[in-house]
Amino acid sequence: MNNQDKIKQLIDLRERARKGGGEERMEIQHSKGKLTARERIQILLDEGSFEEYDMFVTHRSHEFGLEEQQYLGDGVITGHGTIDGRVIYVYAQDFTVFGGSLSETHARKICKIMDQAMKVGAPLVGINDSGGARIQEGVRSLAGYAEIFERNILASGVIPQISAIFGPCAGGAVYSPALTDFIIMSDKTSHMFVTGPRVTKTVTGENISIEALGGAQMHASRSGVAHMVAENENEGLLMIRKLISYMPQNNLEDPPAGECTDPIDRLEDMLNELIPDNPNEPYDVKDVIYAIVDHHEFLEIHRQYAMNIIVGFAKFNGSPVGIVANQPNHMAGVLDIEASRKAARFVRFCDCFNLPIVTLVDVPGFLPGSAQEHGGIILHGAKLMFAYGEATVPKIAITLRKSYGGAHDVMSSKQLRGDINYAWPTAEIAVMGPKGAIEILEGKTLKSIEEREEMVKFLAEKEKEYKEKFSNPYEAARYGYIDDVIEPRNTRFRTVRALQTLATKKEMNPPKKHANIPL
Repeated sequence: MNNQDKIKQLIDLRERARKGGGEERMEIQHSKGKLTARERIQILLDEGSFEEYDMFVTHRSHEFGLEEQQYLGDGVITGHGTIDGRVIYVYAQDFTVFGGSLSETHARKICKIMDQAMKVGAPLVGINDSGGARIQEGVRSLAGYAEIFERNILASGVIPQISAIFGPCAGGAVYSPALTDFIIMSDKTSHMFVTGPRVTKTVTGENISIEALGGAQMHASRSGVAHMVAENENEGLLMIRKLISYMPQNNLEDPPAGECTDPIDRLEDMLNELIPDNPNEPYDVKDVIYAIVDHHEFLEIHRQYAMNIIVGFAKFNGSPVGIVANQPNHMAGVLDIEASRKAARFVRFCDCFNLPIVTLVDVPGFLPGSAQEHGGIILHGAKLMFAYGEATVPKIAITLRKSYGGAHDVMSSKQLRGDINYAWPTAEIAVMGPKGAIEILEGKTLKSIEEREEMVKFLAEKEKEYKEKFSNPYEAARYGYIDDVIEPRNTRFRTVRALQTLATKKEMNPPKKHANIPL
């Protein structure tokens, strides 16, 4: 074989590898509304930037006739490329080859790029579309999963890890995405569950559809497993590109800052009128977020889950930040189990990757009731407190209206090492609302009043007295717990200036192997 023949052999092998399981299986993939693995990588990465690894790898199994079925690449495409010029490592499971099932060599390909991503300090994107472990390989495929899980764990907090679920993801396979920072699912074409509908029916007698058991909408709204849902895979891949734009390459770098053409001193007069006069009337905190961030752009995370708290990414003067905000429009912005978990995980991500945290506070307290207490609201609320208290990134909190009780402490208070704490003139910072406070403080007096009119008058007077004392930000400002009371329309400017001041902040936690966060 001469040199030209060898080159032709290489070209032929590459072409064979690119065909995956063949054109017929690719057409079946398309008929289900799904892209092929290579099409997904092409959309995700900058044009022409993908460098593939291990194109010629094949499995080594001889059981159950597998030796007669050899496909180059063995059901997963791995390599690196760029997103907006920044290096990203990626793997995409190929459902056209053995249903994307994971074999020993399939797992080794993934592990190789995970190791490489850690060495160079670059984000990792995994695109999951797999029937699970390759049964013919038995324990070797299970060992392959465990090798991946261990690398997910070691990479956590070191490099950003994003999982896309664009097909089935079941059994042990679900735990790799669960160990990553963000999960994006495609609507109607992706599913995640530990045990499927058949096993569920056999064991429990419950008859449930795949979509209801592990579909994207369920995981986005009920379990909280999915952080974002895309209408289709193309949208999901563009979501990943957008998500990456707010993140640094690794935990030793700062997030990517860019030029900003949105004036930092832009005034938003509507904010002066946003808070209703009636303290029990809701408003949409997203109106505040969109008003103060660069170009009114906000990438919300977990949009359908625990909607009483909002989390997501935005930029101030070109620099990325994480935003956490109570949402008075949903359950009055109260903190419950789901909201505490959602916000705590987001705060910890921001702290891992050097993203300042801007917190907008309007919280009436923790949700009362036996369901919350039996569900462990004490532990879950403590998670959020722990996350804020542990975080060493710049922390700015702005109290818009209510900040009551233990929830006041939890939401980036000065005592949890909040760096700059502002309040609007409409802020109410107290142990509880006026009515509840007076019922406790004046309980004996209220019992002694027989006339209803006299009781109503007494309550009104005492509530007015309590409001004058506590239903304002000045009592907290008097003790230095609030650094300044600001005019709402100036919030953008004051936030940008605060972030600029804190850009060189350095704060260290005590030396330890790791903390023991309440779980």
